[in-house]
Amino acid sequence: MGKCIFIAEKPSVALEFAKTLGMVAKDSTSFPSGDRRNGFAENEKFIVSWCFGHLVTMSYPDKYDPNLKKWSLNTLPFIPDEYRYEVLESAAQQFEVVSKLLKREDVTTIYVCTDSGREGEYIYRLVEMQAGVTGKSRKRVWIDSQTEEEIKRGIKEAKDLSEYDDLSAAAYLRAQEDYLMGINFSRALTLKYSDLVKNFLKRDKAVIAVGRVMTCVLGIVVNREREIRDFVKTPFYRVIAGLSLGSKSFDGEWKAQEASRYFQSPELYKENGFKERACADHLIEVLEKNLGEDRLVKVSSIEKKKETKNPPLLYNLAEAQNDCSKFFKISPADTLQVIQELYEKKLVTYPRTDARVLSTAVAKVIANNIGGLRNYAPVADIAKEVLAGESYKTIARTKYVNDKQITDHYAIIPTGQGFQNLKSLRPIHQKVYELICRRFLAIFFKPAIYQKVSLVTELPLMADETGKENIEKFFSSFKVLSEEGYLAAMHYSFFKDKNDSTAKPADNKAAQSADPEASGEDKNQAEEEDTACDEEMLKKLSELKKGMEIPLKEFTVKEGETSPPKRYNSGALILTMENAGQFIEDEELREQIKGSGIGTSATRAEILNKLVKIEYLNLNDKTQIITPTLMGEVVYEIVNSSIKPMLDPRLTASWEKGLTGVADGSIPSDEYRTKLNDYVSRRTNAVKGLNNQSTLRPLFVKAAGYYKKGKK
Repeated sequence: MGKCIFIAEKPSVALEFAKTLGMVAKDSTSFPSGDRRNGFAENEKFIVSWCFGHLVTMSYPDKYDPNLKKWSLNTLPFIPDEYRYEVLESAAQQFEVVSKLLKREDVTTIYVCTDSGREGEYIYRLVEMQAGVTGKSRKRVWIDSQTEEEIKRGIKEAKDLSEYDDLSAAAYLRAQEDYLMGINFSRALTLKYSDLVKNFLKRDKAVIAVGRVMTCVLGIVVNREREIRDFVKTPFYRVIAGLSLGSKSFDGEWKAQEASRYFQSPELYKENGFKERACADHLIEVLEKNLGEDRLVKVSSIEKKKETKNPPLLYNLAEAQNDCSKFFKISPADTLQVIQELYEKKLVTYPRTDARVLSTAVAKVIANNIGGLRNYAPVADIAKEVLAGESYKTIARTKYVNDKQITDHYAIIPTGQGFQNLKSLRPIHQKVYELICRRFLAIFFKPAIYQKVSLVTELPLMADETGKENIEKFFSSFKVLSEEGYLAAMHYSFFKDKNDSTAKPADNKAAQSADPEASGEDKNQAEEEDTACDEEMLKKLSELKKGMEIPLKEFTVKEGETSPPKRYNSGALILTMENAGQFIEDEELREQIKGSGIGTSATRAEILNKLVKIEYLNLNDKTQIITPTLMGEVVYEIVNSSIKPMLDPRLTASWEKGLTGVADGSIPSDEYRTKLNDYVSRRTNAVKGLNNQSTLRPLFVKAAGYYKKGKK
């Protein structure tokens, strides 16, 4: 009887398979020294070995022809008929180990256990191809966590590797696409513009690095920076009425409604503000003249309603990266590393996922995940409450479970296991783990319910010179959290220093601070329209009826100004990459690329890191704010004048959608390859024919004006 070999992506994952297969003790933290040194473990039935990530890579052009080592426009475009690959020098020893094991005569079945996704598939396929493995039964193990139960299930349900051939084809094409664009566009632009850049920036050398995704991301950041520079602040002036109910004071904001003297006036900035301070002051004069001695305004309308807010969807990698950037000021790459380590410690499910929902299969056994969290102190009571309430039994009928929204993996959730590993992890790991646990438990709670009151008061004006009577109205809005619902699960322990995590449900601000969905900058601005309200105030408001009068203390003018767009922080940029459709005006095209985005969950952080490393972007470690560098803007101008579509999210997202089509079998790989080769060839030849250096220098000079020493 032949042996089975299990090939994992890295040693730590191989160890978990070895434990599950009974090859090493359950409490082992590493392979025995001999196995570790030899690069594999073996018993009478099984062999377990591993890669170190990529063992094989694509060869540079000089491996096809030594003459191609020297960069020349005459040798471009470079598009091989057949691609060459080579073993990475740093991984040569382990490649030899894996290669020999795969080709051993007594090995009859290969279990591919690399990460369950496009990149993991590519890692193994390259090894198999380079080693020349044939005549073996090959099975694909596809798992969502590294728990013993999940590994056993993955092995038991392993499908023939050929069922993943389309995914493999997409992986090869993605690599070829990056290779062709990187080699051809980077060489062509460097040969054309390097001297111009070197002279302008006073550098010894200047390589113009271009990439399918990274150049598009550079364009997004530069465009935002230029929007900020070009923005002209516009002041505006609002008139505020200071009103009171007993001992409670609140504001009413004047707005120019249809009955107003100022309705659609050219003096208005918007319906609630004037362009000039003098106009606001004049309105106050008019209002004061029309107030009686008792200084009362009449209730024009009062509307009371409930507002429900459902728990947010679960985390995918992009959402987790966004919140970690916001809460902990760590980069997307650091977030991925943290969650990857939590995954390898069996604490959470697979991190490189785009889905924010669960599968129906997982929903059936979700009680196991919840039950395990009873052993995790920060959320133990919440987990017990969820189990007691039994809402988890019907979770499959909610929006949090949807098989159609899952491609490779479902959302990131806690496994309910691995707690023995948590104490050995750094504090940041524990914070991120708590973030994931609370987001997960929240979906089993009822919505949060707010009581909202909208109050409109009015002051009639005496007839003006035309004889027309006008009514000026003041608007007040109140909001109080009446039923905490899922927010009860969102009181994070790491916010205790800043917010009272034991706040009562009625404490609106405390509840919002514990809710990631309410903590974004735009959401905060929206919340500011509502006045925080306590139970006493709510009671007084509920007693008001149309036609009643309330006292007005004074009128004031509040000056404001329009704000420029905000710079991206690292997490927001990752979300922007995921949601590339926001840049596309055409509704049909936007719908076509929905779910594709720019890059993938597995590569976005790496792309951002590369842009920072090659000094095209700057990432502030403390704030996670991203800005372009002068070199980045120079490269932007070069690409904009030569291969402009590379800066367009629509193009990048369409390529990604094409790869998704290859992966799901809807687009033939040959069709995609032909389109790719044609695009690279046409664009490279177009660059070769350009002679626009003289038009670029003034653009460089303009950009450089924002980078003078001491200028922000």
